[in-house]
Amino acid sequence: MTYFADLSSRQVAALADSARTPVLLLPLGAVEPHGPHAPLGTDPLISRGMCERAAARLAADSEVHVLVLPEVPYGVTRFATGFAGGVHIGEETLHALLVDIGAALIGQRLRRILLVNNHFEPAHLVTLRRAVETLNFAYDGRVALLDLVRRRHAQRLTEEFRSGECHAGRYETSLVLADRPELVDQALMRTLPHVPVSLASAPAEGGFLEMGMTEAYCGSPAEATAAEGEETFSTLTDLLVEAIRELARE
Repeated sequence: MTYFADLSSRQVAALADSARTPVLLLPLGAVEPHGPHAPLGTDPLISRGMCERAAARLAADSEVHVLVLPEVPYGVTRFATGFAGGVHIGEETLHALLVDIGAALIGQRLRRILLVNNHFEPAHLVTLRRAVETLNFAYDGRVALLDLVRRRHAQRLTEEFRSGECHAGRYETSLVLADRPELVDQALMRTLPHVPVSLASAPAEGGFLEMGMTEAYCGSPAEATAAEGEETFSTLTDLLVEAIRELARE
């Protein structure tokens, strides 16, 4: 089985004593505008797609048992202020939610939890890192975050991702096209001009509008393809499988 919530209570109770080390994946993201062409749920969609692919790749593995937890689709998304569809939750709300989820699992001897995130607003990332620290030091967990903005990970991803022009641009739109193409308005997508804004230089105050992202996207969504999305998903899955194996060894 791939999904934690599909198990019975008895099956969950048996996980901690299994010969295969259980590693639980928690997909994360934010519900926020992704241009006029892509779905609000782009970020958690990508995280879930990574988790499903990694679980499938390791389904027959003799050492680890990978299960995908129900996703947490809401995050810190002040950058989306001024656009319809953004659902922001505060840092303390997100931190408390993640700590409560993690503590509940650690209390059942399911200590290895890997956060899989594709929403890169700085305040959101800081909160995820803090939640990991809380769970590891206060609850004796083995919790980690696959932090894709770290240089060693980012350098394996696309040029647009590395440039920071990756909100609803070619990078993210390609991933959605690979996973849920029916959610992308492809005719509109092909008309969208390149927006040369890097999230890496985002101001301390303000959001998409202040950055010049008047349609809530940057980069080049018109260049997105499902083929690129499949290739990128393959790389993201490689990174996730490596993180799973590293966590299982702890």
